Amino acid sequence: MTQEVLLTLKGLQFDQRDEDADQIEMVLVGDYYKRNGKHYVIYEEMVEGFAQATKNRLKFCEHMLELSRSGLVNVHMVFQENKKNLTNYNTPFGQILIGIDTKKIQIEESEDHIVVNVDYALDINYEFLADCHITVNIASKENNSFSLDS
Repeated sequence: MTQEVLLTLKGLQFDQRDEDADQIEMVLVGDYYKRNGKHYVIYEEMVEGFAQATKNRLKFCEHMLELSRSGLVNVHMVFQENKKNLTNYNTPFGQILIGIDTKKIQIEESEDHIVVNVDYALDINYEFLADCHITVNIASKENNSFSLDS
């Protein structure tokens, strides 16, 4: 895997009352490296209407993914298979207590492509909000086989 990568983040939320899923998808450029058996991806994200970027760091290995965000929003989210973690999510509009109850983490890795799938339940202030799914697709920037559908 090269250092410069294309990163696709797809998120789905399934509401118990509604069978339709809300999908969010972003394509970003980031930096990738692997150290001590853990994968890292660093990238910046801009939010419409705000001048300040949010710096993001993904760290993952078997059965665990961490997302640290700093800037416009600040949070350290830990996804550990079969474990619930609580964290404070700080936004420009206030702080929210979120719970992440991770059901499954699956990592598929090849020489120039990594796909991470995470299934989890999301709580806000101890109230169940939704069942969610995240797909993180990381590919070497010069890899011609990169696809948004992966």
